Amino acid sequence: MSGGSRGIGLAILIAAAKAGANAVLLAKTDQPDPRLPGTVHTAVAEIEAAGGKAVAVVGDVREEEDVQRAVSTAADHFGGVDIVVNNASALNLTGTLELSPKRYDLMQQINAKGTFQLTRAALPQLFASEDPQVVTLGPPINLAPEWLGKFPSYALSKYGMTLLTLGFAAEFADRGVRANCLWPQTTISTAAVANLLGGDEASRRARSPEILGDAAVALLTDPRRPTGEVFLDVDALRRAGITDLSPYGGGEELELDFFVDEF
Repeated sequence: MSGGSRGIGLAILIAAAKAGANAVLLAKTDQPDPRLPGTVHTAVAEIEAAGGKAVAVVGDVREEEDVQRAVSTAADHFGGVDIVVNNASALNLTGTLELSPKRYDLMQQINAKGTFQLTRAALPQLFASEDPQVVTLGPPINLAPEWLGKFPSYALSKYGMTLLTLGFAAEFADRGVRANCLWPQTTISTAAVANLLGGDEASRRARSPEILGDAAVALLTDPRRPTGEVFLDVDALRRAGITDLSPYGGGEELELDFFVDEF
């Protein structure tokens, strides 16, 4: 997994650990950040407390050597790679006139390039797996002017993650690789939501990250073996027979996530 030291990525890793998974997470958070909880090392401790095994690789998904080191670590520690989760993502909702080229590049490199780079590096290992899968935290491609006009550069970076993943599904179908995207129907109560989208009030209208964790496990273990699709978390859960979403919180005034138009 790219990222995974906190938030949605960590929730996915913990849910997978409860199902018996091992994990290698590639993230930059070697030291605590006063604005954000968690490091790769605290994440490993939480994953192992949940019943899994985990190894942290401190590195940057933008750097080819770091990405290859993460894949090699997975092969060395666990004998290969069965699943790639493209989770790392940069969020910047600045409009075109206000967004600097440097910030633009950062977003494209982490989001779209990171998805390409991690998946590409892991492909030799995936080809050797009995059931290779790629799951990307990418949204449905919604070309409504409302979304395109709000933050075109962010939309491009996230849609790039989705298009790459759907492309992997088609390109490597004959090699047995299945690739899908997963996206939250509502906002999720993470540090990013609290810091960028409205603090406590935004968090109150959001579901907990655990919904993505359970949805990811449901998608990865779906007996219908989907590929080349974009699933909202609620749809992945529904396919697994889970319709009671009350454990994930959010109350009755939930806020739809970006690129999602209706409940």
